[in-house]
Amino acid sequence: MTLIVYGIPNCGTCKRAFQWLQAKEIEYEFVNTKEHPPEKQAIATWVSALTSKPMRNTSGQSYRALGDEKKDWTEQQWIDAFASDAMLLKRPVFVKDGTAVLVGFAAAETVIWEKLGAA
Repeated sequence: MTLIVYGIPNCGTCKRAFQWLQAKEIEYEFVNTKEHPPEKQAIATWVSALTSKPMRNTSGQSYRALGDEKKDWTEQQWIDAFASDAMLLKRPVFVKDGTAVLVGFAAAETVIWEKLGAA
């Protein structure tokens, strides 16, 4: 299993996810999305698996800076937006074998554990 976690190092949610992964001894590769934004094709694959709605970082400044027209955007418009500004992506994004399996980090460890295929 190849697990890649996309996020930013100073994100509190990402830090909690890293601690949890380390406590469970789950190996992962971290990709800093500020320094290495994901490619559009990868984002399209993630949106195909999860849809764009759970991937939106609705609490971020980039999201708030978008106009009201974002409410009517198509999936392709969201893919384009995510590709042009990775800060629009909710963090962290867990990608297993190329497919996004989970976005964000909740306290529901069993759900996370199952989605990562580690159970």
